[in-house]
Amino acid sequence: MRKLWSLFLLPGSVLLVAEIPRLPNGKPDLNGVWERPYVPDMARSGKDQEGPGTLSFTPWGAQTFKNYDVAKFDYTGHCLPQGLTRSMNSPFPIEIFQTTKRMAVLYEAWNVFHVIPTDGRGHPKDTNPTWMGNSAGGWDGDTLVVDTTAFNERTNLDTVGHPHSDQLHVTERYTRTDDKHIAYEVTIEDPKTYTKPWKNTRVFT
Repeated sequence: MRKLWSLFLLPGSVLLVAEIPRLPNGKPDLNGVWERPYVPDMARSGKDQEGPGTLSFTPWGAQTFKNYDVAKFDYTGHCLPQGLTRSMNSPFPIEIFQTTKRMAVLYEAWNVFHVIPTDGRGHPKDTNPTWMGNSAGGWDGDTLVVDTTAFNERTNLDTVGHPHSDQLHVTERYTRTDDKHIAYEVTIEDPKTYTKPWKNTRVFT
């Protein structure tokens, strides 16, 4: 993988700074194994993440969250898939395989994977709901934007049980800030469950 280096002159010293590695088409290279902070509650802020704080539920969303009982409703106890956001919240590493036309994310947790076209195509017209949804990726400058819809209602957003409906719309933004970090931002939009969109941000290393 080609890396470019820049020289910055400081008093009495020379500082070498690695530039962002790039694919043959010039877009940032996200390939590699990445560690993430464990995010059991996407609403909270902490050392490794920033959440929105108190969420604004619809009546349906508030009742669904109130009724959540991990002993009864945590589907992961039955070895079912975690779903997209909960997979991204796991403390276990992910590995990204990326070309100029697509990206695949492999999750150590539950041994699942997610393939994302990144060539700018949209979503298919008729898509059956799935655990991970249907994703379409494209570039906003040097930021990869992944738009995902067509979820089933069988997962939670996080470990504490924040719910979602089949109207869930997830937007992820991957920005490689240097050769060792990816800034990750996820926006949750679900008008059946929440009165307004909200987001969570964190950094991968």
